[in-house]
Amino acid sequence: MTTKTNTREFEPRPFEVTVPGGITLRGDDWGDPAGQPVLLKHGGGQSRQAWRTSAGKLARAGYYVTTIDARGHGASDWAGAGNYGMEIMAYDLMTVLDRYDRPPVLVGASMGGMTALLAQGMAEAHLFSSLVLVDVTPRMDPAGVRRIIEFMTAHPDGFASLDEAAEKIAAYNPHRERSASTDGLRRIMREKDGRWHWQWDPAFVSHESQVASQDHDAREARMEEMAHRMLEAAAALTIPVLLVRGAQSDVVSEENVKEFLAAVPHADYVDVSGTGHMVAGDDNDAFTGALLGFLETQKVP
Repeated sequence: MTTKTNTREFEPRPFEVTVPGGITLRGDDWGDPAGQPVLLKHGGGQSRQAWRTSAGKLARAGYYVTTIDARGHGASDWAGAGNYGMEIMAYDLMTVLDRYDRPPVLVGASMGGMTALLAQGMAEAHLFSSLVLVDVTPRMDPAGVRRIIEFMTAHPDGFASLDEAAEKIAAYNPHRERSASTDGLRRIMREKDGRWHWQWDPAFVSHESQVASQDHDAREARMEEMAHRMLEAAAALTIPVLLVRGAQSDVVSEENVKEFLAAVPHADYVDVSGTGHMVAGDDNDAFTGALLGFLETQKVP
């Protein structure tokens, strides 16, 4: 694939799409629309800004890249309590797919990958030309999931400064080198009444925290139901699949990987050393390199 030289094509082009319920999702297109489409879906509590570096690299490699904020995240509309179920997110994704004239490559991190598998399970035909799952498998480690939700719900009143937020992030991700600047946090946080808050709807966090509730039986039953549905969808895949795991992830274990690869034996697998659950953020060069290598194998001669 020939690398483009027009730098204007590599700048994000904002767009909006309205999903059922009148919720407006906001995203960016990158690169040449004639290129192979790649849709990047972020994880819970993140936004499309998590893909900013990867999107630029993919666009420069000739791909047509789309990043989009899920409902209740980033610049997209908030939906209110009770409207953040994974099934609703899956229907949102299917609406976004109507923008394409052909199935895109879907790259889904954590919640984004879960959404993709659930959407695929609801569909009769393949929704994607290929699927990349980033540190997510149908069955995940309950303790790791609980740690994520505990972090997301730990500061309901926000932070006094971006430095304070950066300190908490560094404590949560001790394997990632802390940036000397907090400028990047301005893209993923919002200031209100002199305090800095995560850029997501608290109702989303409340909804997701039900998974980590003290009701052990209810939590385990819900997670098992979701795992079963996603495993069924994964086992039916005949498209190219890549699973990318963070070597230090506490969310996706080696046992989870083995179960997934048994269900999808044709899938490729990459274990990225030195990274945790946030693989693309922990080592973007390694992640994007693995992604581009996989995409190169899908090129049409």
